[in-house]
Amino acid sequence: MKPIIAMLTDFGYRDGFVGAMKGVILGINPEAQIVDISHEVEPFEVFQGALLLKAHYSYFPKGTLFLCVVDPGVGSERLPLVVKAGDYTFVGPHNGIFDFAIQSMGEEPQAYKIESHTLSKVSQTFHGRDVFAPVCAYLSKGLKPQEVGRQIDYKFTIYWEEPKMEKGWLIGKIVYFDRYGNCITNLPCGNYVEGSFREQKLSIASHFLLGKRGIPSLICGSFGLMELFLPMDSAKKKLKIRLGEEVRVRTHA
Repeated sequence: MKPIIAMLTDFGYRDGFVGAMKGVILGINPEAQIVDISHEVEPFEVFQGALLLKAHYSYFPKGTLFLCVVDPGVGSERLPLVVKAGDYTFVGPHNGIFDFAIQSMGEEPQAYKIESHTLSKVSQTFHGRDVFAPVCAYLSKGLKPQEVGRQIDYKFTIYWEEPKMEKGWLIGKIVYFDRYGNCITNLPCGNYVEGSFREQKLSIASHFLLGKRGIPSLICGSFGLMELFLPMDSAKKKLKIRLGEEVRVRTHA
């Protein structure tokens, strides 16, 4: 099987940054199979990138390399890393982008500071192209992580906030909006009988078309988390929902 490199960035497509990274990778390893997870992470939003990586990494074959660049600290003292965790390898900045995925594995990561196998000229502003892409390409050709640089301690910098139980209600909050305006919470999917948002009772739906137009409901979404939605509409826009708003669920009436 061809080596798989899965990319996740906040670069978008307008400025050619993604294409340049792919060009570097293919110049080093023309056999690499490059897959886009997303390049539409909100600019600078490391938390969002970490959430998307956690939601999707496990659906890739064992041995996949994840090239993840949401890097507001590019050019600063934050370290460039290769991280081996579970059956996967992650390449990118040491700023929390890998934290949720690694935490979900429950295994101790092995981290290596990138000190070699970069392009000969490294810009101050585009380590995705000049540092992470070439290193990822060489790893896809069989380079071992320990050959990139010395091993260092991996430090978690962001943590997944777990919901809290209060008077029979599991209390969570909205952490992400998808492109449909559905509101993803930090509440894990479960056998809930009802929910609550802004003191309004919410029903638990089995698909997105259930419920009345304009009336929010909750559903177990593809992230493995409960989502607040409006049938055939954007809950975010229609209800002017903000990140961090509280959502409650309970397993008995």
